[in-house]
Amino acid sequence: MKAFLLAAGVGSRISREISKPKSLLDIGDGTPLIRHTVALLQQYKIEVSIVVGYQKHLFYEALSGMNVTFYDNPFYRVSNSIASLWFAKDALIADDDYLFANADVFFEKDILEKILQSSEDITMLADYRKIEEGDYFFHCENGLVTKYGKDLTIPERTCEYVGIAKVGKNYVEHFKEVMIRMIEQEDYKTWWETVLYSHCEEFPIHTLDVAPYFWSEIDYIEDYERIVEYINK
Repeated sequence: MKAFLLAAGVGSRISREISKPKSLLDIGDGTPLIRHTVALLQQYKIEVSIVVGYQKHLFYEALSGMNVTFYDNPFYRVSNSIASLWFAKDALIADDDYLFANADVFFEKDILEKILQSSEDITMLADYRKIEEGDYFFHCENGLVTKYGKDLTIPERTCEYVGIAKVGKNYVEHFKEVMIRMIEQEDYKTWWETVLYSHCEEFPIHTLDVAPYFWSEIDYIEDYERIVEYINK
């Protein structure tokens, strides 16, 4: 298993309140979220790569001494996560399964164990408990994603996307081809997940419910405070 953490963005919604990338926030005992995540992944013998951009030198400092491969997205202000992953495209080879995660997501080890056990070609973590509030939603039928977006109405929502997905080695080459094609068409301002959504009828996207475990993506300062409170408990 190989993992790619996407950490190039500025985090505009929270940048008015903090002066550094949100995945570098201290979640307890002086440990940045990104270092906590890397350590957790490495406990399971997962090779970790990170795509950086905004204030990248801080990531080098935060992860000093850890066996991590870095990739750089120098166009982080004018692109999105699909471009970040494109800069690491040569490392995507069909010899293993891949875990892709937004670096600003905190998740319990039980959640990691759940997705590692998935045998599907495409598995996206989702929270079936949360549909009234959240950031990005799925409508699912028999556990498969059929609609997706930030603007799904509450009746359309089945679950909230967690920000973590697993792509199996049987699908990696096709995934890579579609991603490259999208970049060549100058579609570089979208999320990397759009590659999956673009042909979900042909290649079904399976969801895996994270209940009853804890997770939180840091979009606002309240999300960060919720993580710290959970860890302190």
